[in-house]
Amino acid sequence: MAPPENNTPQNHPHRAAGRVRWRRFAFALVPSLAVVAAVLGLTAQGALASSFSISGQQFQVSANALSGQGFQQFGTVDSTAASRKIVVAESEIGTATLTSLCQSVVTTMPFGLGTYTLQIRAGQGSTPVSASGLIVDANQLSGSTAVFRNIHIGQDASTLTDVNGVPLGQAGTFAQQATHITIDNLRQVAYATSAGTFTLPGFSLRLSAGDKPCF
Repeated sequence: MAPPENNTPQNHPHRAAGRVRWRRFAFALVPSLAVVAAVLGLTAQGALASSFSISGQQFQVSANALSGQGFQQFGTVDSTAASRKIVVAESEIGTATLTSLCQSVVTTMPFGLGTYTLQIRAGQGSTPVSASGLIVDANQLSGSTAVFRNIHIGQDASTLTDVNGVPLGQAGTFAQQATHITIDNLRQVAYATSAGTFTLPGFSLRLSAGDKPCF
């Protein structure tokens, strides 16, 4: 009689690779257990957020200050072109201004060229960066101080009303919304950003060798 088949992950590497490795989420004022329950439900239902396939590579965004009119946030799932699913916190802001914006992505170049950083800066002077219909899918968000006006925490993600013309979350899942938000010393690690308009005064783009993120 043949010995029983060993079904350990070591003998089935494709199974181990398919496991979801949860990362630490830093959602402003969102209770972590409620968010985990929400995104687990979204994963099971196959709900997707972004209207485009994301690369799956993270990038950093920092700003001295963010001020936004209309804010809502909920857990959802993005998808790469290779059908990889990534759980994110989707933050939506009707109109926003950001001072001293920095955005960076660090990548390893092919042909042995090493690590390079693409960095964008704007809004360093008296005119801030402005955006409308801003949507950011991230898994880390922090600031030295965050202030929310007229905030509702625990609202159903399908009933959000503080930002017009943007996707809503899945019915029965956790969300929050506020009429106004300010965050000082914003630090964010994101997978995707989209906006109706994005105005970058004092725009500069630099590609340089080495690991030189915004923070």
